[in-house]
Amino acid sequence: MADVLVTHSYHLPYDPKQLRKMQPYMPLATLYAATALKDNGFSVAAFDPMLKDPSHGFLRSLAEHKPAIVAVYEDDFNFLSKMCLTRMREIAWRMAAAARAIGAITIVHGSDATDHPAMFLENGFDYVCCGEAEETLVQLCRSILRGERALLPDGLLKLDGLVMLNDGGQIISGPQRLAKNPRWTELSFAARDLIDLEPYRRAWTDAHGYFSVNMVSSRGCPYHCNWCAKPISGNRFQLRPPAAVAAEIKFLKESVGAQHIWFGDDIFALDHEWVRDFAAEVTRSGASLPFKIQSRANLMTAETVENLQLAGCSEVWMGVESGSQAVLDAMDKGLDLSSVVAARTRLKSAGIRACYFLQFGYPGETWRELRQTISFVRQTRPDDIGVSFSYPLPGTVFYERVREQLGPKRNWADSDDLCIMFKASHNTDFYRVVRNALHAEVDSWSLAKSTVLNLNAANSTAPNSNAANPVRTSADLDALWRRVEELEPLSRNPDALTSLESPASLKSTTVFAAPFIVPVGQLISARSQ
Repeated sequence: MADVLVTHSYHLPYDPKQLRKMQPYMPLATLYAATALKDNGFSVAAFDPMLKDPSHGFLRSLAEHKPAIVAVYEDDFNFLSKMCLTRMREIAWRMAAAARAIGAITIVHGSDATDHPAMFLENGFDYVCCGEAEETLVQLCRSILRGERALLPDGLLKLDGLVMLNDGGQIISGPQRLAKNPRWTELSFAARDLIDLEPYRRAWTDAHGYFSVNMVSSRGCPYHCNWCAKPISGNRFQLRPPAAVAAEIKFLKESVGAQHIWFGDDIFALDHEWVRDFAAEVTRSGASLPFKIQSRANLMTAETVENLQLAGCSEVWMGVESGSQAVLDAMDKGLDLSSVVAARTRLKSAGIRACYFLQFGYPGETWRELRQTISFVRQTRPDDIGVSFSYPLPGTVFYERVREQLGPKRNWADSDDLCIMFKASHNTDFYRVVRNALHAEVDSWSLAKSTVLNLNAANSTAPNSNAANPVRTSADLDALWRRVEELEPLSRNPDALTSLESPASLKSTTVFAAPFIVPVGQLISARSQ
């Protein structure tokens, strides 16, 4: 019998796009919550629905462990959890109902629950933990097991980040809306021993020929991109000691059999001195494994790229978003396109793959700016791209800007939903066609090089790349771009905002322009860099 059963609500087979790519990663935040509980003396069990049936498997886990408390603690380090997908919401609610049926107290934590606590309380949860909630979870579970009420004499909750319904059915919350955990960096390694790693190993080995394992070196991001939702940490940033991160890589390499690392940090390499010290620790301890990160182009200085290479970095995904400086300025991105060009060049020289996250449909982006993005991609030749569409989530400037345009549908169902829910310049189908054509073109460059990707390079597709149905011929690619040109005038939204409302957008900028339709033969043979 366990004091607490921790779980989460993401099930890979319910997300067809991610199932095709077959790159499952362990629920780190869920397992860090388990670590916090274990370190404080609780008996803890875990149910991981990533690759297991979330219905029957969860019921079996409840019957086996008979927990007093069930905590659906979403993985804050997984971009899919941050998307607040409705399929995950439905699974969480079913878990709450099943847990209450056996008399367990139910707790939920995650981006979606933080944004909509009332909705989760109305659908079976006794408590919502908001923010960096490991310590709040520990104190709440301690109070529950001791039979203590979590209320102050004035009827308010004692704990930061806690939300519940009082006896009168009214929502009450703690002193601070979001909990903070400045001691997160002091936690032991995530409790991977509570879940079965073999399904992950088989999935990765069968699909890609090697076993990739996820970890993090930091939490949060201090940048202020106005479309980026940060319901857990806000703009706070915490960084683990370099020696601890290197030690975890070595542990995963020697004890788990990891052959590749995916750093799930929102932003890696923010501190250049840390990267230098990390590279030294990895070298000293013999912990080196190829690894992939997310970062920003302006952080890819010559020294940092050199140290990343030394530490074993094989792939960097940068949030480029757009090839239009006006769009970047309107996003409050704090990024110049010239820094992307420099980062691409440095990474290529170091033998590190440089990949771009792109975003289509931001308010004010027109066909002109989207063509600039296409041209920028063609001129800088990233090794891969991942394309998403602008998605307004609560707590962002972007959301407030388009709030009145939103209808009943405010969340995507899965990661390939990508529905444009506000008045963008074009409709969703058009952005899908552009995405497919641009993906196919970028893929064609790799095919033209006839590069054989090996284990040491560990270069699989990106977290949100679209590698399905690759284009095989030049004629196929030409047909995709012709379809884009045919649909463009038919897909315009006459009510869309057409100006990029940002003083920064008035600055003189470098425009990356190129002919829109380029013969595929020319694309393939022009240059292979």
